[in-house]
Amino acid sequence: MRLCLPDDTATQDLGRRLAGMAKPGDVLLLEGPLGAGKSTLARAFIRALVRDERLTVPSPTFTLVQSYTTPDGTEIWHYDLWRLDGPAGLEELGWDEAQAGIVLVEWPDRLGPLAPRHALRLILSHDGAGRMIDMSGDERWFDAS
Repeated sequence: MRLCLPDDTATQDLGRRLAGMAKPGDVLLLEGPLGAGKSTLARAFIRALVRDERLTVPSPTFTLVQSYTTPDGTEIWHYDLWRLDGPAGLEELGWDEAQAGIVLVEWPDRLGPLAPRHALRLILSHDGAGRMIDMSGDERWFDAS
């Protein structure tokens, strides 16, 4: 499924809609070039799940992973794998433990064979002032569009 999102507000709205459908065990893989909106979507998704629109959600570019807890106790794991060469260091970053919660991964190509087959894949690209998002995965997610 392909979506055209004209601006950051539309990207944030999609993130909130996806959060409303997320459940433990879900993995979202966010692909695309720098500045394509991966972090914008991830921040809105996390803030919606945590139910705090003012929550500071830093990009985990340097820490590689940030975790959050929803009001019902579900863990959200936000990975930014830009600085990894491959999946070798994921065990140290709690990858196995994270699978019990909700996982967002920026730069998922670094996962290699550890990329879950059941994941929702979102490929973001620049489209003028907005962006295009190609979504693939379980059809239940397409209700968010």
